[in-house]
Amino acid sequence: MSAARIHRLGSADAIQIDTVDVPSPGPGDVLVEVHAAAVNFPDTLMIAGHYQTRTPLPYIPGHEAAGIVVDVGDGTSELIVGDRVAVLAPHAFAEYVTAPAESASLIPDDVDFGSAAATWVCHLTAYHALRSVARISSGERVLVLGAGGGVGLAAVELATALGAEVVAAASSRAKLDAATSRGARVTIDYSAGDIREQLRAVCGPGSLDAVIDPVGGWQSEASLRELRWGGRFVTLGYASGEIPMIPLNLVLLKGAVIKGFEIRTFPQHDPTGNARDRAEFTDLWRSGRISPTIHARFPLAHTRSALEAVAGRESVGKTVIEIVRD
Repeated sequence: MSAARIHRLGSADAIQIDTVDVPSPGPGDVLVEVHAAAVNFPDTLMIAGHYQTRTPLPYIPGHEAAGIVVDVGDGTSELIVGDRVAVLAPHAFAEYVTAPAESASLIPDDVDFGSAAATWVCHLTAYHALRSVARISSGERVLVLGAGGGVGLAAVELATALGAEVVAAASSRAKLDAATSRGARVTIDYSAGDIREQLRAVCGPGSLDAVIDPVGGWQSEASLRELRWGGRFVTLGYASGEIPMIPLNLVLLKGAVIKGFEIRTFPQHDPTGNARDRAEFTDLWRSGRISPTIHARFPLAHTRSALEAVAGRESVGKTVIEIVRD
């Protein structure tokens, strides 16, 4: 099969399209013929060698794909050959990928593979963060940082679906317009000045019930300072490239709760919450109430360009790699 592989850490320039063996599904796994895969910002961090963990070289990047089940491993009863599925699995930028059957979800009949691939990681991350970590209630005011990115835009859409009043912060008008189209009531432009002063001007001092932060950097502390007493701050990642150093006296004075969320380990640490969230999210997805914003679609041969678009923060929403077959 054809696969995009990274041969040295540093940049997407090291991506090559190689011919490699088709993997075989192990017990409890499925083999999926990939029709589309989505690029997430952590993929670019892993290629640069800046992620929390490192994968031995060479390796196939990507963690989110959609396609058709073509084989099942021993002990797999939930799925059958021919099922259309979205999967969370490493090595997704290839024509075939193996994935645990428990990480796969059936795709609604009216959803194309590109949209399915672009939905699962970011939307499920955002839903877990809102539902199980921040525990958002209807009527609460939620600030979403990086609201034009994949996770941020998903968080805007899902917080709105949960009944929250969403304040979206991003770095361009195009990204803020996208957030508004997904339900944000208030927008904050990083480039227009101090985020804290803007928040105080439009929302009032200390008026945030929760902050969803996939960005990090200087915006984190400024946003934390505008939490109400007992507010919740959820850190999801550091797209800015800077891990913030938070003064703990702010947590003390505000009675605030700061929690982290990482989608790979959440099912192990909270299997009950994971199962509930996945079921609720799948119902939302199949109802047509949520859908991804796709910035661009690239063929597998142009995986390098897809990764560069995400690394350069050009994307509004998700960037998708499509596998074109004769």
